[in-house]
Amino acid sequence: MSFNPHSDQSQHGSAERERVVVVAPGRGCYNKTELGYLAKYHADKKQLVAGIDHFRAKQQQAAISQLDQAKKYNFKLHTPGENASALIYACALADFMDIDQSRYEVVAVTGNSMGWYIAMACADALSQPNAIEVINTMGSMMADGLIGGQIIYPVMDAHWQVNSQAKKAVEQVIQQVSQIDGCELYLSINLGGYQVIAGNEAGLSQAVELLPSIDDKYPLRLYNHGAFHTPLMQDISQRGQELLPVHLFQAPTIPMVDGRGHLWYPLSTDIRQLHQYTLRNQVVEPYDFTRAIQVAVKEFAPDKVIILGPGNTLGGATAQSLIDINWFAWADKASFSTAQVKQPQLISMGDEAQRHLITQRHFVT
Repeated sequence: MSFNPHSDQSQHGSAERERVVVVAPGRGCYNKTELGYLAKYHADKKQLVAGIDHFRAKQQQAAISQLDQAKKYNFKLHTPGENASALIYACALADFMDIDQSRYEVVAVTGNSMGWYIAMACADALSQPNAIEVINTMGSMMADGLIGGQIIYPVMDAHWQVNSQAKKAVEQVIQQVSQIDGCELYLSINLGGYQVIAGNEAGLSQAVELLPSIDDKYPLRLYNHGAFHTPLMQDISQRGQELLPVHLFQAPTIPMVDGRGHLWYPLSTDIRQLHQYTLRNQVVEPYDFTRAIQVAVKEFAPDKVIILGPGNTLGGATAQSLIDINWFAWADKASFSTAQVKQPQLISMGDEAQRHLITQRHFVT
């Protein structure tokens, strides 16, 4: 069984607990600095890790315990979907299990891209055995070769305020490139102050040429990422639906917010619709992380937002999504930074300096 925040009220009454929305990360968050994350923070989660390793052994895949404890971080070993997905899932779910439920009530979960699968695992819409089957299967779909790729591009100013004109400019580039023979280009993820664009190689090359260079860094190609959340994933979606039946899914125990901002409640979730959305809609359609975050806080009015590890790559995009609607009275990057020093309301468990605010567990140093 995965962690259920309603299962133990502890010695504190639920009325004293702070309300939190939990955000699960997607691909690209387990990097060189995260090597050893499981061993450092979750040496007590042997059963969780063993279950994942057992499943992967049957698929003749590397154990995540070995990947996590490798002597050196290796891009070719740690970033492919067939390894990164299972590794990130284990780290994120283990973090979720460490949230101090005597102090915090998880009122909703959401996530970015692959984080949707992790969010479902946190909410028990996927049991632990079923979660690794879904995540590992979908993460391994392009083991024989990536389909297309992704580019990330900022559409905000230096104050972390989203620039509508910059977003329109990206839309125009997508439309322009899509009209060129042999080119496919789509919006993949609306990610706070960034747009993630995906397409085939011809489309991505054209986009890099047309998008103005920013800080000699953007447009930035995401390493080992396919054209997620676009029509190029139709075959992946179809295979996923064939390999992963409806009975793997169940009603969540915690409300979930998906990549459209749609709410899935414990007592009203249609399992077939959840299966269809997860393996069809969100695979081939844009993922609106910004909307998911904004709907989650508006609907559930949390005291804090917690981002699961590993890493903290999602912190900026989450803050930017909240700044966009002036949530927590954050109007820009400066007011966000000032408020975080005084009273942190956005907590990243992948940040060692913030982790202790959420969990009472000790970790290996």
